[in-house]
Amino acid sequence: MSPIAKQHVIPDLSEVKTALLSVSDKTGIIKLAKTLSDMGIKLLSTGGTSKAISDAGIPVEDVSSITNFPEIMDGRVKTLHPSVHGGLLAVRADEEHLKAMSEQNISPIDMAVINLYPFEETIAKGADYDTSVENIDIGGPAMIRAAAKNHGFVNIITDPADYAEVLEQLKTNNNQTTLELRKRLAHKAFARTANYDTAISNWFANEVGSSMPLHRSVAGTLASEMRYGENPHQQAGFYKTGDNRKGVGTATQLQGKQLSYNNINDTDAAFELVSEFKPEDGPAVAIIKHANPCGVARGATLGEAYKKAFACDTVSAFGGIIALNQTLDAASAKQIVEIFTEVIIALMRMKKHVKSLQQRKIFVYSLQAVYQTQRQKACLLKQ
Repeated sequence: MSPIAKQHVIPDLSEVKTALLSVSDKTGIIKLAKTLSDMGIKLLSTGGTSKAISDAGIPVEDVSSITNFPEIMDGRVKTLHPSVHGGLLAVRADEEHLKAMSEQNISPIDMAVINLYPFEETIAKGADYDTSVENIDIGGPAMIRAAAKNHGFVNIITDPADYAEVLEQLKTNNNQTTLELRKRLAHKAFARTANYDTAISNWFANEVGSSMPLHRSVAGTLASEMRYGENPHQQAGFYKTGDNRKGVGTATQLQGKQLSYNNINDTDAAFELVSEFKPEDGPAVAIIKHANPCGVARGATLGEAYKKAFACDTVSAFGGIIALNQTLDAASAKQIVEIFTEVIIALMRMKKHVKSLQQRKIFVYSLQAVYQTQRQKACLLKQ
């Protein structure tokens, strides 16, 4: 049976009297904690975060002071308690909730500052199975979702980039935040936990060899807002999933303006095509336009390979994407700039080649070639 929603009056401004801080990424946490404390806001915290705040000379209470229960099982159980979740979930405008809080001696928690165990970073480093599992956060996502659900009264902050805006509102509004801000923070929080759970789910699918799981999620982090989508009237954003897939997402842009949707799509296609040729087998060049090959060729030199690839379709190559499986040399650079080219994706190239390319405002990506034996194809890794 689905819960029945009650109608409550949600205030625009909601006061913060107590804040719970529990973070893995401690960027800016001491400054935030000090400012909150100086505003007269009570601080609760856990484990390493509590120690860091206390060591900085800032008054803080361990969460066990409200749960009356110690942290156990190597920190696996510390915030999964009614005194924490009741304080986060209680609707301040609901008399029944207020009565339950009073009967159970639960105090409201008006702000939660939480970020999660670094699961994505852990698996990206190739950690073993047990280490990866141990970095799956349980209490953090539970508190984030609780605080985000109750955003009518509670602030949930999951990103250090938001600390400044929250503090500014507290200062401006006498320790209160607006409903508009709390809604934005809640949206960001739910997006974060969804992304986190997607990473865990997809990792587990790989671990158990499930190529077609019943439920498959895809999530990413915004890398850049693009000028437009596939067509000028469309919006687009470039999201990175954090996977170890090699290509534009892990390359380094050395020069040129922001890439468009079509630039990225074509560059990735060119990269995939030229990756079929191992660098140790000799130079290869692929030219792509609108995701279709204009030409691909091998040669004794990179210049010769480019010349052959260009000769396949000298008309469509104009304004195309060029992918090289070798280090860009001066002779090849001079050949390339003879026509308008949108992007070059190549191995490391020497600084002395930059000048001729900059004159034509060509995008240049630098990569390092590695042969991927698992799929028997060449791949390009970020330099």
